[in-house]
Amino acid sequence: MALLPCLLLLVLLLFPSVSGQVRDFVSIDCGGTGNYTDPNTGLAWISDAGLTKYGKVAEVRTSRKTGPQYKFHRYFPADSKKYCYTLSTTERRRYLVRATFLYGNSDSGNPYPMFQLFMDSTYWSTVTIKDASSVFVEEMIIRATSSSLQVCLCCASTSYPFISTLELRPLNVSMYATNYEDDFYLKVAARVNFGALSDEPIRYPDDPYDRIWESDLYKRQNYLVGMAPGTRRICTKRNIKINTREFPPLKVMQTAVVGTRGILSYRLNLDGFPANARAYAYLAEIEDLGKNETRKFMMKQPYIPGYDNIFVNIAENAHGSYALYEPSYMNVSLDFVLSFLFSKTQDSTRGPLLNAIEISKYVQIIPKTDFQDAAVLHAFQSMSSQGEWTYEDGDPCIPARWEWINCSSSMPPRITQIFLSGKNLSGAIPADIKQIEQLTELWLDDNSLDGPIPDMSNLINLEVVHLENNELTGQLPSYFGKLPSLRELYVQNNYLSGDIPPALLNGKFIFNYDGNPGLRLMGQHERHLQLIVATVIGAFAAVLLLVGCLWLLWNHQKKPLQGESHKKIFSGNYLRILSKSSSPYSIVRGASLVIDDGLDLAYYISLTEIEEATCKFSKKIGEGSFGTVYYGKMKDGKEVAVKVSADSTSSGTQQFINEVALLSRIHHKNLVPLIGFCEEGCQRILVYEYMHNGTLRDHIHDSVKQKSLNWLSRLVIAEDAAKGLSYLHNGCNPSVIHRDVKTSNILLDINMRAKVSDFGLSRQADENLTHVSSVARGTVGYLDPEYYANQQLSDKSDVYSFGVVLLELISGRKPVSVEDYGADWNIVHWARSSIRKGDITSIIDPSLMGTFKIESVWRIAEIAVLSVELHGVSRPRMQEVEMVIQDAIKIERGSQSTHDSSSSSSSMPSLHVSFPSDPLEIVSDTQLVSVTEAR
Repeated sequence: MALLPCLLLLVLLLFPSVSGQVRDFVSIDCGGTGNYTDPNTGLAWISDAGLTKYGKVAEVRTSRKTGPQYKFHRYFPADSKKYCYTLSTTERRRYLVRATFLYGNSDSGNPYPMFQLFMDSTYWSTVTIKDASSVFVEEMIIRATSSSLQVCLCCASTSYPFISTLELRPLNVSMYATNYEDDFYLKVAARVNFGALSDEPIRYPDDPYDRIWESDLYKRQNYLVGMAPGTRRICTKRNIKINTREFPPLKVMQTAVVGTRGILSYRLNLDGFPANARAYAYLAEIEDLGKNETRKFMMKQPYIPGYDNIFVNIAENAHGSYALYEPSYMNVSLDFVLSFLFSKTQDSTRGPLLNAIEISKYVQIIPKTDFQDAAVLHAFQSMSSQGEWTYEDGDPCIPARWEWINCSSSMPPRITQIFLSGKNLSGAIPADIKQIEQLTELWLDDNSLDGPIPDMSNLINLEVVHLENNELTGQLPSYFGKLPSLRELYVQNNYLSGDIPPALLNGKFIFNYDGNPGLRLMGQHERHLQLIVATVIGAFAAVLLLVGCLWLLWNHQKKPLQGESHKKIFSGNYLRILSKSSSPYSIVRGASLVIDDGLDLAYYISLTEIEEATCKFSKKIGEGSFGTVYYGKMKDGKEVAVKVSADSTSSGTQQFINEVALLSRIHHKNLVPLIGFCEEGCQRILVYEYMHNGTLRDHIHDSVKQKSLNWLSRLVIAEDAAKGLSYLHNGCNPSVIHRDVKTSNILLDINMRAKVSDFGLSRQADENLTHVSSVARGTVGYLDPEYYANQQLSDKSDVYSFGVVLLELISGRKPVSVEDYGADWNIVHWARSSIRKGDITSIIDPSLMGTFKIESVWRIAEIAVLSVELHGVSRPRMQEVEMVIQDAIKIERGSQSTHDSSSSSSSMPSLHVSFPSDPLEIVSDTQLVSVTEAR
């Protein structure tokens, strides 16, 4: 928690009246059995029983002396949902929002909880319980953006989400104002009372705003260490003038520490940093100095450009002794470990002094889901009284989307799909559905919806509409025929009536209207005649086509093929006959072969060309599940990797066909491209782009190569691989499941950029199914246990395997090793145990020590543990994994990192410190006071 004697805008106000302050306090006892007044503070507490429909109450058993609000806590399921509390606010008023967590002793044997905390859609914190008897506090200072806000718990990495108390404290109108509050909240990172008389914090009623000022005597790991020799604690009972901008409590300002040997220094950790921060120092001269005595000092650490040679004279700056002075940085970049040091000037007779500090991190506000989209979703929820889906709260899309919708990745998020089949909906479809402009799928079938179909003519992205098996009435709108993206329209079994618009019968999309007795075709007789004529013509054309095919087949069998100029490839239910090109080697699209479904097939390369390129397979560079890999160089100079199949069985044939067919239709910069293939005699050969730096496995587990792969390099490689897998899952239609993600299948090019390889086991997913039934295939150590158990493959199986890859990148250890892990035998059990205990350093690769920022490692460790959850539903999507890796890269490169903010239009406040012109000035209501600057 840094502090700093540099001076900025300071507004001197009269101390406000707080007579109505307590009445505006909101104090919620989460899990409390009833309402009561705390005898220690006089504050009224209410139970959360009527504020949430979810969660269970657990009694807290602890040896620590706590208030009545910590007798119980409320805990929630460890699933993919979020659980929220709604607090009423006044728009544009500033508040302190506080959540506290006391876990207590438990007989369950479960690891300590780790989960995420959100304010509306903005990431607040990852709550990591490390001590069952300690109260963990999270505070956020906000300016309310509407008449309410929601505090949500979700995304447990270990154990379950829980909460002890939730508090809302209104602040004075001038307090904690910044130039960035339209785009950023302030997350309190440190608020420390120096020279405290005990280790107990100071809060209400001593602080009328109920801020918690932590004692500098309170002991915890890496908290206020490195204290300079000669540091002395002082205090006074005299009154301090505290009527400044932030109004710290009198008790805080009546104590301080002084550096009697001319130096005052401390070091402490700032959770969630490096980051941009707002940092305040609170200074008041509380010693009676002699006539010729002075207290002047400078800040030596941290070094802030632009603040060289600036010194503080407390009494002069505060207009006298026993008055408060607040030097501040409104926007400064601070590291995870903050060291600060004050040093007295040569002409000072007394050493530096410090009463208190307060540091807050800028947290970028993530936009909530488009309010018009959200309003329509709430309208649908009100149309049914059955099912938990009607009670889902919080933002529909962030941090975890509601189960019955899908969202775009834009900011703010937009609703793209609505799935409400068979949800007992009744009433008319909301007319405002036309506001959901990015909607692509609408599933409202098997309900009791009535009334006409509303106007959706502006939903140009709409692809699939299911309205069947309802009680809809009125005419069938013609605008459906004009929607450019529409593929399916189902309206059967309703009470629709009138003529079917001709535009719906153009055959451009699937259209089912059976079971609507009132619907009729326009010009039905003429259409029957046209249908008969079309059928006759079609049958005649089919006969001609069949005769032509038989003639070609007879002619083909009659003439022996020279040099085996045709090849047969079996793929699924299709027999494809592919002509082999006799042209020189080329990867130009025009030289590719075209198969019968219009897709480009990889270029066919003759065995002679391959033997020439590889010098008759003389340079072996690897061995894989498919077979041996050789180095080659084509005639045009292109370097290639040649994989020769060692498996002549039907399984090997299927892998060969699978990889050729798959890589012929997917192209991405982070997937190894297939250049060509060969099948002659018993030889099945695949030709790929050559990757100069081998596999990721080599670089992690090879003791020589490993030395050159630092933490940032590993993060960039992980990002590349995640992008490749994200493309397979989300950029392909149908999506592709790799099924064998591992470090040996992540290859590195000449620039050390990663590409995913080896698609022999990959499967295409059915877009209408959540999983694919398949015999479990993969590699021990990487294989998804859920997939292995139930034979149901999904994209979350790749996520599991990639989670193992991330653990390898952190630890440098192999996925399976009895020697390394003992009874745990695999990396998942070993790493998960340490991470859940909060012990990250014990699993970090020793070769990385000193080359990383611990916060970036924590980000990767947390997403890795989530990725290897036992059940796929609890794992993140590959896109989410990719975003966390990008966040870690920003941290490692020293950029400000904010959760899920890469798409936001809001920009981070600048990294430099803003300060007035020289000489530095403090602005008050009545005057400008110049501050001396040492020359």
